[in-house]
Amino acid sequence: MRRYLNALACLLLGLSQTPSLVAQQPPAATLRKPRMDDTIKANVYADNSFKLYINGELVAVDSIKFVPHNVISVDILPTYPMTIAAMGIDNADPKTGMEYANTNIGDGGFILKLGDGTVTDASWKAKKISWGPVGGDTKNPRVESIPIPDNWYSVSFDDTDWPQAKEYSEETVGPKEPFFEHDFKGAKFIWSDDVLLDNIVLFRTTIKSPPDGKERIDFANLTNVVPQNPQRGGGPRRGPGGQRPPRN
Repeated sequence: MRRYLNALACLLLGLSQTPSLVAQQPPAATLRKPRMDDTIKANVYADNSFKLYINGELVAVDSIKFVPHNVISVDILPTYPMTIAAMGIDNADPKTGMEYANTNIGDGGFILKLGDGTVTDASWKAKKISWGPVGGDTKNPRVESIPIPDNWYSVSFDDTDWPQAKEYSEETVGPKEPFFEHDFKGAKFIWSDDVLLDNIVLFRTTIKSPPDGKERIDFANLTNVVPQNPQRGGGPRRGPGGQRPPRN
């Protein structure tokens, strides 16, 4: 019995001195690589353009900064809690706040829907950054702006003092045809308090868990583990002359 206890003590001592053996074991939830069916679709429409961040990373930029109005659809790999941040940009002259050769006051609008049921609504935060023509004065138009906060899109950013977003109807924003060709059911157009004069608006929200109630694997730590049976290459290798190798 004494020999057994001594041997057990030595084994436990050895394990305590090599914690890396335990640390090298990957979490059970990341033992495989993510597949496309692990992703969700993000549909985004803005008047006139936007930048979208998920958990501090830039995931989409509107490819058309003015017109025609378009919908951007991208696949994202969700991780919860999920911090969503977006910059809504109304096309406007940076000095006058007007558009179409300083002949018109433009309007804004931003709407988003994710495949997990996340939508834009008045629960989001909205902070105006640039606005004009100040007071709606089109005779002597000018713009006022404040600095964009550092790391406003990061997970740790404190938006406690930001105002709530305001919802706007489809009739007010006037989305164009691509909007109706995509799934925005349940989502609301949002902006700051003034959809006409506020030209750059920052939005933020945090989604604590999937609104659809579906359990999803957390792949956030994937770069720090070795997936089970990792796939290699992009498909069958070709031999000389571009020929596929014979199948076994």
